[in-house]
Amino acid sequence: MPLYTRTGDDGTTGLLGEGRVSKDDPRIEALGVLDEASAALGIARASCQALQTPPVLEQIQRDIYKLMTEVAATPENAGNFKSIDAALVTWLEEQTDTIEKMVVLPKEFILPGDSASGAALSLARAIVRRAERRITQLFKLEELTNTNLLPYLNRLSSLCFVLELLENQTAGHSTSMAKK
Repeated sequence: MPLYTRTGDDGTTGLLGEGRVSKDDPRIEALGVLDEASAALGIARASCQALQTPPVLEQIQRDIYKLMTEVAATPENAGNFKSIDAALVTWLEEQTDTIEKMVVLPKEFILPGDSASGAALSLARAIVRRAERRITQLFKLEELTNTNLLPYLNRLSSLCFVLELLENQTAGHSTSMAKK
């Protein structure tokens, strides 16, 4: 069986449910950004030096996969795929609080790039913020109803930030400030 199906050659793609939508549909755009976020987190996970970072990132990648299935579901099927809940938001907060106690928080904006894994986490954070904007758009279009999706992505960007600081610290690098 070939990997390609040719069903998308007309510029449409299927959702989890009945029907097809254009590949530039806001829902598909959101899915693409979530996929990018997971890939960036994978790059970070592959290069991390702090022992606690890889298992946290792996769990987040699994959560993003679940989030993607929820976004990919048609409104009538969304309930079957709802898995991002308040407990996952709380878990992200707990991880952020734990890591925050291990690093020095800067008092100004920072420059990414002080370590490979820190830079990857900064990129992942930026992509997660874009995903948050795309999911916000789907809420405005009334295509999503799970109110935990936005807090999840918001907390995830905060966690990526403190993990970036941890990775820089673990690599033995100071975090560069944007102003000199």
